[in-house]
Amino acid sequence: MKQPDLGRKISELRKAKGFTQEELVEKCNISVRTLQRIETGEVTPRSYTIKTILAALDYDLSTIEVKDDTIVHSAIRSFKKNLFLDIDLTASPDFFIKQLNISWIFGIIYFLIGFFEGAAEYFRYKDNSLIFSTALYVIIKLSSLITFVFFQRGFILIGKLFKNYLLKIASFMLIFGNILLIGYDIASIFYEAIERKYILGSEAIVFGCIGILYGVSLWRLRKSIGAVSKYAGTFEILAGCFFLTVVLSFMGFIMLVPAKLFVIIVLYKSMDIIKSKQEESSLT
Repeated sequence: MKQPDLGRKISELRKAKGFTQEELVEKCNISVRTLQRIETGEVTPRSYTIKTILAALDYDLSTIEVKDDTIVHSAIRSFKKNLFLDIDLTASPDFFIKQLNISWIFGIIYFLIGFFEGAAEYFRYKDNSLIFSTALYVIIKLSSLITFVFFQRGFILIGKLFKNYLLKIASFMLIFGNILLIGYDIASIFYEAIERKYILGSEAIVFGCIGILYGVSLWRLRKSIGAVSKYAGTFEILAGCFFLTVVLSFMGFIMLVPAKLFVIIVLYKSMDIIKSKQEESSLT
């Protein structure tokens, strides 16, 4: 809700409660002048201030949509919602099952696309040539990125559900790293990328470090999900260690094959665990 509508709404709520401006500011720890300027629409308060005022008025914040005037803020809100930064953990189990179901399916698609992407990158590195057309190469790269993001959304969700904050952080780092990596890969086909071999070495080191963190976070799920998360974590850690050596990066890619399969199984098994808990709660 934009100003001045927000100010009018607050004024109406205050009067409906029978509060004077002085009485309301005592509950909100703001000045009378600030409240006056908010109610007259002279200023747009911060989200925290709005929450404080509405809480003092016993008003449900969810019925007011506070809109920022910039496209950037709108995009940030959408990004946070879609990647589960603001997810309500009291949502129904069916919601979590649906989201995890989407993630493991995208994980399989990502895994399959990886073979085409790997072949393309191998020949780019070995012969500095494309085995696919430029358009098809870009499509493969973008498809890989999109499916990877949906794949990792599942682990952001699992990180929140099982309070595994390291998994959330590692998943976000992987998403951000892949955005940069694929962006560079696509851009580098349109000019003579003489720096590519140095970039590839740097990528191996960075993703090696992130991969080890990711593997450790998967290990931490073993008590909640079982041995499959331990296997997934082990292969991810091994892959990360090989990437850190740079010269043995090819071994890292080999380790990623079973790692990704186990990781997909982790998502699927997490969904089964939520289903089991849902069935148990329905019986009690």
